[in-house]
Amino acid sequence: MNQSLQGIGMTSRRTRERMVNRLIEQGIRNRKVLDVMRDTPRHIFVDEALASRAYEDTALPIGFNQTISQPYIVAKMTELLINKLGHLHKVLEIGTGCGYQTAILAQFADHVYTVERILPLQKKAKEHLWELKIKNISYIHNDGGWGWPEYAPFDGILVSAAPPEIPEALLQQMALGSILVIPIGESGRQELQRVTRTPNGYEVEEFEPVSFVPFLSGRD
Repeated sequence: MNQSLQGIGMTSRRTRERMVNRLIEQGIRNRKVLDVMRDTPRHIFVDEALASRAYEDTALPIGFNQTISQPYIVAKMTELLINKLGHLHKVLEIGTGCGYQTAILAQFADHVYTVERILPLQKKAKEHLWELKIKNISYIHNDGGWGWPEYAPFDGILVSAAPPEIPEALLQQMALGSILVIPIGESGRQELQRVTRTPNGYEVEEFEPVSFVPFLSGRD
Protein backbone atom coordinates (compact mmCIF):
# COMPACT_ATOMS: atom_id res chain seq x y z
CA MET A 1 0.00 0.00 0.00
CA ASN A 2 1.41 3.40 -0.91
CA GLN A 3 2.27 5.98 1.73
CA SER A 4 -0.84 8.13 1.21
CA LEU A 5 -3.06 5.11 1.91
CA GLN A 6 -1.00 3.92 4.89
CA GLY A 7 -1.03 7.36 6.48
CA ILE A 8 1.46 9.14 8.72
CA GLY A 9 1.17 11.16 11.90
CA MET A 10 -2.50 11.79 12.64
CA THR A 11 -3.51 9.37 9.86
CA SER A 12 -1.13 6.59 10.92
CA ARG A 13 -1.86 3.04 11.98
CA ARG A 14 -1.49 4.06 15.62
CA THR A 15 -4.15 6.75 15.23
CA ARG A 16 -6.47 4.20 13.62
CA GLU A 17 -5.83 1.83 16.52
CA ARG A 18 -6.98 4.55 18.93
CA MET A 19 -10.14 4.94 16.85
CA VAL A 20 -10.82 1.19 17.09
CA ASN A 21 -10.27 1.21 20.87
CA ARG A 22 -12.77 4.05 21.12
CA LEU A 23 -15.28 2.08 19.01
CA ILE A 24 -14.93 -0.84 21.43
CA GLU A 25 -15.57 1.52 24.36
CA GLN A 26 -18.66 2.81 22.51
CA GLY A 27 -20.06 -0.70 22.27
CA ILE A 28 -19.03 -1.99 18.84
CA ARG A 29 -18.47 -5.72 19.33
CA ASN A 30 -18.24 -7.31 15.89
CA ARG A 31 -14.57 -8.17 15.41
CA LYS A 32 -14.71 -8.07 11.61
CA VAL A 33 -16.31 -4.63 11.66
CA LEU A 34 -13.51 -3.40 13.92
CA ASP A 35 -10.85 -4.94 11.66
CA VAL A 36 -12.33 -3.40 8.51
CA MET A 37 -12.61 0.01 10.19
CA ARG A 38 -8.95 -0.23 11.21
CA ASP A 39 -7.76 -1.27 7.75
CA THR A 40 -9.76 1.20 5.63
CA PRO A 41 -7.97 4.56 5.24
CA ARG A 42 -10.71 7.04 6.17
CA HIS A 43 -8.38 10.00 5.63
CA ILE A 44 -8.39 9.64 1.84
CA PHE A 45 -12.16 10.27 1.79
CA VAL A 46 -11.90 13.81 3.21
CA ASP A 47 -10.16 16.94 1.94
CA GLU A 48 -6.45 17.02 2.66
CA ALA A 49 -6.94 19.95 5.04
CA LEU A 50 -9.17 17.74 7.22
CA ALA A 51 -7.09 14.53 6.97
CA SER A 52 -5.58 15.00 10.45
CA ARG A 53 -9.13 14.87 11.89
CA ALA A 54 -10.26 11.83 9.89
CA TYR A 55 -10.05 9.40 12.83
CA GLU A 56 -11.72 11.67 15.37
CA ASP A 57 -15.21 10.66 16.45
CA THR A 58 -16.92 13.37 14.48
CA ALA A 59 -18.72 13.95 11.21
CA LEU A 60 -16.75 16.07 8.73
CA PRO A 61 -17.88 18.17 5.75
CA ILE A 62 -17.37 16.73 2.26
CA GLY A 63 -18.96 19.60 0.31
CA PHE A 64 -22.45 20.17 -1.12
CA ASN A 65 -23.86 20.43 2.44
CA GLN A 66 -23.06 16.75 2.99
CA THR A 67 -20.91 15.03 5.62
CA ILE A 68 -18.91 11.87 6.17
CA SER A 69 -20.51 10.17 9.18
CA GLN A 70 -18.52 9.81 12.39
CA PRO A 71 -16.66 6.45 12.64
CA TYR A 72 -18.98 5.19 15.38
CA ILE A 73 -22.11 5.63 13.23
CA VAL A 74 -20.49 3.91 10.24
CA ALA A 75 -19.45 1.00 12.46
CA LYS A 76 -22.83 0.83 14.23
CA MET A 77 -24.88 0.80 11.02
CA THR A 78 -22.61 -1.82 9.48
CA GLU A 79 -22.83 -3.96 12.61
CA LEU A 80 -26.64 -3.70 12.70
CA LEU A 81 -26.72 -4.88 9.10
CA ILE A 82 -24.34 -7.83 9.31
CA ASN A 83 -24.96 -9.11 12.85
CA LYS A 84 -28.26 -10.58 11.70
CA LEU A 85 -27.23 -11.59 8.20
CA GLY A 86 -23.51 -12.38 8.19
CA HIS A 87 -22.08 -12.18 4.68
CA LEU A 88 -24.31 -10.39 2.19
CA HIS A 89 -24.85 -11.16 -1.46
CA LYS A 90 -26.39 -7.88 -2.68
CA VAL A 91 -26.47 -4.62 -0.71
CA LEU A 92 -28.18 -1.38 -1.70
CA GLU A 93 -26.67 1.82 -0.31
CA ILE A 94 -28.62 5.06 -0.51
CA GLY A 95 -26.25 8.03 -0.36
CA THR A 96 -22.77 7.20 -1.65
CA GLY A 97 -21.42 10.51 -0.36
CA CYS A 98 -17.61 10.44 -0.32
CA GLY A 99 -17.62 6.62 -0.61
CA TYR A 100 -16.32 5.73 2.87
CA GLN A 101 -19.37 3.78 4.06
CA THR A 102 -19.45 2.19 0.58
CA ALA A 103 -15.86 1.01 1.07
CA ILE A 104 -16.77 -0.55 4.43
CA LEU A 105 -19.90 -2.26 3.06
CA ALA A 106 -18.07 -3.63 0.02
CA GLN A 107 -15.88 -5.70 2.36
CA PHE A 108 -18.96 -7.53 3.70
CA ALA A 109 -20.85 -8.10 0.44
CA ASP A 110 -20.45 -9.78 -2.93
CA HIS A 111 -21.73 -6.59 -4.55
CA VAL A 112 -22.82 -3.11 -3.45
CA TYR A 113 -25.27 -1.07 -5.52
CA THR A 114 -24.89 2.54 -4.44
CA VAL A 115 -27.11 5.52 -5.30
CA GLU A 116 -26.04 9.18 -5.08
CA ARG A 117 -28.07 12.22 -6.12
CA ILE A 118 -25.11 14.67 -6.27
CA LEU A 119 -23.01 13.88 -9.35
CA PRO A 120 -19.70 15.55 -8.29
CA LEU A 121 -19.76 13.59 -5.01
CA GLN A 122 -20.35 10.35 -6.89
CA LYS A 123 -17.39 11.04 -9.21
CA LYS A 124 -15.10 11.73 -6.25
CA ALA A 125 -16.28 8.59 -4.45
CA LYS A 126 -15.52 6.49 -7.54
CA GLU A 127 -11.96 7.87 -7.59
CA HIS A 128 -11.41 7.05 -3.91
CA LEU A 129 -12.75 3.52 -4.25
CA TRP A 130 -10.77 2.88 -7.41
CA GLU A 131 -7.62 4.02 -5.56
CA LEU A 132 -8.37 1.36 -2.94
CA LYS A 133 -8.96 -1.20 -5.72
CA ILE A 134 -12.48 -1.89 -4.42
CA LYS A 135 -14.35 -2.93 -7.54
CA ASN A 136 -17.43 -4.90 -6.43
CA ILE A 137 -19.55 -1.74 -6.65
CA SER A 138 -22.11 -0.42 -9.14
CA TYR A 139 -22.96 3.29 -9.12
CA ILE A 140 -26.01 5.24 -10.24
CA HIS A 141 -26.71 8.98 -10.18
CA ASN A 142 -30.34 9.09 -9.14
CA ASP A 143 -32.97 9.94 -6.55
CA GLY A 144 -32.32 7.62 -3.57
CA GLY A 145 -36.02 7.34 -2.81
CA TRP A 146 -36.42 5.17 -5.89
CA GLY A 147 -33.80 2.67 -4.77
CA TRP A 148 -32.50 0.58 -7.68
CA PRO A 149 -35.39 -1.71 -8.71
CA GLU A 150 -33.53 -3.33 -11.62
CA TYR A 151 -31.31 -5.21 -9.13
CA ALA A 152 -33.89 -5.84 -6.39
CA PRO A 153 -34.51 -7.65 -4.16
CA PHE A 154 -31.54 -6.88 -1.87
CA ASP A 155 -30.28 -8.79 1.19
CA GLY A 156 -29.43 -5.55 2.93
CA ILE A 157 -30.15 -1.84 2.49
CA LEU A 158 -28.29 0.95 4.27
CA VAL A 159 -29.46 4.57 4.07
CA SER A 160 -27.13 7.49 4.87
CA ALA A 161 -29.70 10.31 5.06
CA ALA A 162 -32.81 10.75 7.19
CA PRO A 163 -36.31 10.77 5.67
CA PRO A 164 -39.34 11.52 7.90
CA GLU A 165 -40.55 7.99 7.16
CA ILE A 166 -39.23 4.97 5.28
CA PRO A 167 -39.63 5.33 1.48
CA GLU A 168 -42.09 2.71 0.27
CA ALA A 169 -39.91 1.84 -2.73
CA LEU A 170 -37.10 0.71 -0.42
CA LEU A 171 -39.43 -1.58 1.55
CA GLN A 172 -40.57 -3.14 -1.71
CA GLN A 173 -36.97 -3.85 -2.74
CA MET A 174 -36.17 -5.89 0.40
CA ALA A 175 -35.83 -9.66 0.02
CA LEU A 176 -37.59 -11.88 2.54
CA GLY A 177 -35.40 -11.99 5.66
CA SER A 178 -33.42 -8.92 4.59
CA ILE A 179 -32.41 -5.94 6.74
CA LEU A 180 -32.83 -2.19 6.22
CA VAL A 181 -30.79 0.16 8.44
CA ILE A 182 -31.98 3.76 8.28
CA PRO A 183 -32.14 7.00 10.30
CA ILE A 184 -35.71 8.28 10.55
CA GLY A 185 -37.08 11.66 11.59
CA GLU A 186 -36.81 15.41 11.30
CA SER A 187 -33.60 17.30 12.14
CA GLY A 188 -32.96 17.20 15.89
CA ARG A 189 -35.34 14.24 16.39
CA GLN A 190 -33.84 11.39 14.41
CA GLU A 191 -33.54 7.77 15.45
CA LEU A 192 -31.61 4.84 14.02
CA GLN A 193 -33.88 1.96 13.04
CA ARG A 194 -33.42 -1.58 11.77
CA VAL A 195 -36.22 -3.07 9.70
CA THR A 196 -36.46 -6.82 9.00
CA ARG A 197 -38.74 -8.15 6.28
CA THR A 198 -40.64 -11.19 7.54
CA PRO A 199 -43.29 -13.44 5.95
CA ASN A 200 -45.86 -11.34 7.84
CA GLY A 201 -44.56 -7.89 6.98
CA TYR A 202 -41.88 -5.68 8.52
CA GLU A 203 -40.44 -5.72 12.04
CA VAL A 204 -38.94 -2.42 13.25
CA GLU A 205 -36.31 -2.14 15.99
CA GLU A 206 -35.40 1.29 17.38
CA PHE A 207 -31.88 2.02 18.55
CA GLU A 208 -30.41 5.44 19.39
CA PRO A 209 -30.71 9.14 18.58
CA VAL A 210 -28.65 10.16 15.52
CA SER A 211 -28.02 13.25 13.41
CA PHE A 212 -27.99 12.88 9.62
CA VAL A 213 -28.47 15.22 6.69
CA PRO A 214 -32.07 15.21 5.44
CA PHE A 215 -33.16 12.74 2.76
CA LEU A 216 -33.74 14.86 -0.34
CA SER A 217 -35.43 13.97 -3.60
CA GLY A 218 -34.29 14.72 -7.13
CA ARG A 219 -30.78 14.85 -8.62
CA ASP A 220 -28.03 17.51 -8.64
